[in-house]
Amino acid sequence: MDETVAEYIRRTVLRIPRSEIAKMLATWGFLSEIQLQSLNIHQIKENVSQEVVQLCEENCATIKHAANLDIIYNYTYRDKKLWTVYQMTREAGDESDFFDLANFKKKFKRGLQSALKNVTISFKEFEDNAIWIRIAWGTQCTKPNQYKPSYVVYHSQTPYVFISNSIYRSCIQLLCQALLVATSYNDIHEMDLRSRCLDSLKDIVLKRYSKSFQTDHPRPLQERNSTLERVDPRIIQEDKLKKERIQRINQEAFGDGPQPKLEFAQYKLETAFRNEQEQEKGILRNKEPFRCMVKFSSPHLLESLKSLAPAGMADAPLSPLLTCITQKARNYFKISEKKSALSQSFAC
Repeated sequence: MDETVAEYIRRTVLRIPRSEIAKMLATWGFLSEIQLQSLNIHQIKENVSQEVVQLCEENCATIKHAANLDIIYNYTYRDKKLWTVYQMTREAGDESDFFDLANFKKKFKRGLQSALKNVTISFKEFEDNAIWIRIAWGTQCTKPNQYKPSYVVYHSQTPYVFISNSIYRSCIQLLCQALLVATSYNDIHEMDLRSRCLDSLKDIVLKRYSKSFQTDHPRPLQERNSTLERVDPRIIQEDKLKKERIQRINQEAFGDGPQPKLEFAQYKLETAFRNEQEQEKGILRNKEPFRCMVKFSSPHLLESLKSLAPAGMADAPLSPLLTCITQKARNYFKISEKKSALSQSFAC
């Protein structure tokens, strides 16, 4: 077994939590049942990793097998990476072909390897119909760097691709071109949507969020309030109508179910100084627009925004710039004034 393969397998095993080692190696399927039973996972992890490497040497592991284990690890702990969403489009009138995984793999490999010789490409399909692609990049003169691979997640029959931010900028164009060749789309562009929670990104772009989670027959607000009143007759609700209004507005904006998990939303603002009289007097000589950036961050941003009005920390309704994140499928915004002199509204 190649030394690079042995070292990569060793490092991958060291990353796996001890409680998950046996399960993940079993999912890998490269080691036999007898080999797995012989493995002592209760010793220090360095020794565990060395034992796994020895067993892999007996089975003549290759970089393909090592990459397969790495994909399983990153699929299990997919929220450790920052993901960016890309959308592919077809020209009007073009129809999608029946998806064939073998043909997709063949076209993708051929498209990428024709542009870059030293590259390692591995595929694995999971039960949610997600095709995971692991790409280790090299150059025309250097071997692929197995320790800094990129990961691509593509759901067949959808135009969306999720790419880890570990990819080199110089390689993103090659990757996008290979995806277009393999999927028969005509164009691909980056969406202003990023998060560490890959599943939430899928919920947003596939419209499986918020209002989709509402129950078919949500309880009326009056019924929910009467339930609270029955808990203890001594409890008196103040400003009942105001609270009902806030609940109604909040439900219209966010829905009645759990929100997709996003960690941040970023707004870049560009605006001009409006007082023309001051400009004429020369008080403000610089006519360049003002620019600033505001970033909201939280372990669960949308749930935090949803709780602001009911908690009395913000007026209802919240700004559409905060409530439109899931509808617009973006958490990066550029806000600028409309060009019309009569208009003082903003466009984003």
